[in-house]
Amino acid sequence: MEGMQQVVGRARAAFSSGRSRSLEFRMQQLKALERMVQEKEKEIQAALQADLHKCGHSAYSQEILGVLGEVALAMDKLPSWAAPQPVKKNLLTMRDEAFINPEPLGVVLIIGAWNYPFVLVMQPLVGAIAAGNAVVVKPSEVSEHTARLVAEILPQYLDPELYPVVTGGVPETTALLTQRFDHILYTGNSTVGKIVMAAAAKHLTPVTLELGGKSPCYIDKDCDLAVACRRITWGKYMNCGQTCIAPDYILCDPSIQSKVVENIKATLQEFYGADVKSSPDYERIINKRHFQRIVGLLEGQKIAHGGEVDEASCFIAPTVLTNVSPESKVMEEEIFGPVLPIVPVKSVEEAIEFINRREKPLALYVFSNNKQLIKRVISETSSGGFTGNDVIMHFFLSTLPFGGVGNSGMGAYHGKHSFETFSHRRSCLIKDLKMEGSNKLRYPPGSQKKVDWAKFFLLKRFNKGKIGLVILAVVGIVAAVVAKMVYN
Repeated sequence: MEGMQQVVGRARAAFSSGRSRSLEFRMQQLKALERMVQEKEKEIQAALQADLHKCGHSAYSQEILGVLGEVALAMDKLPSWAAPQPVKKNLLTMRDEAFINPEPLGVVLIIGAWNYPFVLVMQPLVGAIAAGNAVVVKPSEVSEHTARLVAEILPQYLDPELYPVVTGGVPETTALLTQRFDHILYTGNSTVGKIVMAAAAKHLTPVTLELGGKSPCYIDKDCDLAVACRRITWGKYMNCGQTCIAPDYILCDPSIQSKVVENIKATLQEFYGADVKSSPDYERIINKRHFQRIVGLLEGQKIAHGGEVDEASCFIAPTVLTNVSPESKVMEEEIFGPVLPIVPVKSVEEAIEFINRREKPLALYVFSNNKQLIKRVISETSSGGFTGNDVIMHFFLSTLPFGGVGNSGMGAYHGKHSFETFSHRRSCLIKDLKMEGSNKLRYPPGSQKKVDWAKFFLLKRFNKGKIGLVILAVVGIVAAVVAKMVYN
C-alpha cells in the first residue's frame, strides 16, 4: 500500500514542480516515446508473440503502427491544440479578451487491457503527455510479457517520476485505486468499470471508461455478400476474436444465412489456409480461464463451421454458429473469442428492435447497398461508434472520437480527442479597468430602464448581412449609453 502512495506522491510532486507544463518538455517526451517504439520494436513484437501468439506483421500493424501514428500526430498538432482558443463575444464584452485555455488535469491513471496490451496503454499515454499531465501507467497483468516489457523500457526513455509504471494484479490495482487521481482512463469490462468508477467517486475523479459489449452486425439482403463476409471475417477473427469492437454476432434474413456461412468459410480458407492451427496469422486465446469460458458458450449450439479446440495451446478454431436463439448463453455476454453466432431476423425493423432491446454496444455494423437503410439504422439506434459496409475501421480514423455509450463506457479518446480528455478547458475572460460607466447597468440601484438596456444588449439578434452597419450603430449606442450614464 505504502508503495502506491509513494509512486503517486512522487508523480504529484513532479507535476507540481511544473516541469511537464512547457510545450518543449512535452514535445521532448513524445519524441522519446517515439524513439522507444522504434528502437524496441523487436522486443515489443516478441512480447506480443509470447502473450497472444501474434506474428510480427500483425503485432506491427495492430499495435505498433497505431502508436507511432498517434505520436506523430500529437507532435505535429500540439502547438495548435495547446493554444488558447478565442471565443465569440457579446456586446458587453466587445473590448475584452475571452478565450478557452487548455490546461493539464494533473496526475492521471491509465489502466490498460490485455487484448491489445501495447497500443491500449500507449495510445492514451500519448494524449496524456501531450496535455501536460503526470501519468501513472498500469498495464494489464494478464498479458504478462508485455506488462513486464513496458515496466522495463518506459523508464529508460521517459521521465521516471512523471510517468511511473505500476505492475501487478487485482491487489495492486485495488491499492492504486485508493489513491487520488485527477482523471482515470480504464479499458476493460463493465464489471471492473463499475469498481473503477466507484473508487474514483470517493475523490470526485472524472473517468473515461472504455468498455465493451455485444457489437451487432446487420447484413442486408441487398449487398455484395462476398465482400461483406470477407470484411466481417477479418474483423471477427483477428486477434482470435479478442477485440472489443469485433462484430459479436450477425443479424440477417434466414434466406441468406447459409450463403453467409459459405462465404465466411471460403474467406477463412483464403486467410489461414486449410490448417488454421498452423497459420502464423492466427492468434491464441490469452489463457486457460478464457479458453474454458468460450468453450462453454458452444454448448448446445449448432456449429456450422469450426468448433475444434485444443486446451494445451489455448487454440479455438474460427467458429460459426447458425440459427442461434436470442435467449442462449452465447447471446448473454460479450463473446471475446473466435465464435460468431448468426441470429436470423426477418427485416431491418426487427434488427433495430433487437439491438435496442439490449445494452448499447461499443460498435455497430451494417452492410447494405442502400445508403438510406444504413442512415436509418444510425438514426434509430445508439452505439459508441458505427461503421457502414465494414468493421473496426472507425477506430483507425483519429479525427473520430473512440469510446462507448451507456454500458459500453463513457468518454472518448484518439488524436485531438485524447488531448481534450486529459485537459481541462478553462474559461478565461480578461477585462480592463476603463469604461466603468457602462457597468452602471449591472450595479444597484436597479431600474426598469437598466433592465431594458440589458435586454437590448443581451437578447438582440442582429442580421449578419448588415453586420458592418450594425457594429457602427452598436458602437454609437454604447457611446451614447455610456455618456448618458456617466453624465446623468
